[in-house]
Amino acid sequence: DVGGPTADFRAPACKAQLKRGACPGKRCLSPEPCAQLEADHADCLELLRKLRALPGVKKVFVRSGVRFDYVMADAAHGAEFLDELAAHHVSGQLKVAPEHISDNVLRCMGKPSQAVFDAFCDQYHALNRRAGKQQYLVPYLMSSHPGSRLEDAVALACYLKRNRLHPEQVQDFYPTP
Repeated sequence: DVGGPTADFRAPACKAQLKRGACPGKRCLSPEPCAQLEADHADCLELLRKLRALPGVKKVFVRSGVRFDYVMADAAHGAEFLDELAAHHVSGQLKVAPEHISDNVLRCMGKPSQAVFDAFCDQYHALNRRAGKQQYLVPYLMSSHPGSRLEDAVALACYLKRNRLHPEQVQDFYPTP
């Protein structure tokens, strides 16, 4: 397994982060990618290629997941990264964390809109079809987030049904002191 839950997020988000640390609010990708964000998967691609080329290495997987919103923000290498990820580095399931699908809830969470996740899913599934692979996305979802309404929960349930997703785990937001 290469990386952690954000295997593709390998460098500071921008030059300003090197000088003063993370911005207040830490909204590099939400609701839209920051103009200063330097989304770049070149280093990650190079690392995965080097690992694949090591003698005796049969498979190199990214099992802990990727930041789908970061992939979509990378105009230069995002598509290439996703293509190589699907072709060489998924062991059947790729973990992603859309957290929810309601734009209302996603806004409260500081996450990008559902449209970003849907675009990632479409691209990922198309690449798998092209590669002749049957690989799935395992979405991490959260229920009961503050700001979530009953209609948001219903929308999530309908989305899961419409997309034939059967999550085995959903985190229920439970605020504690």
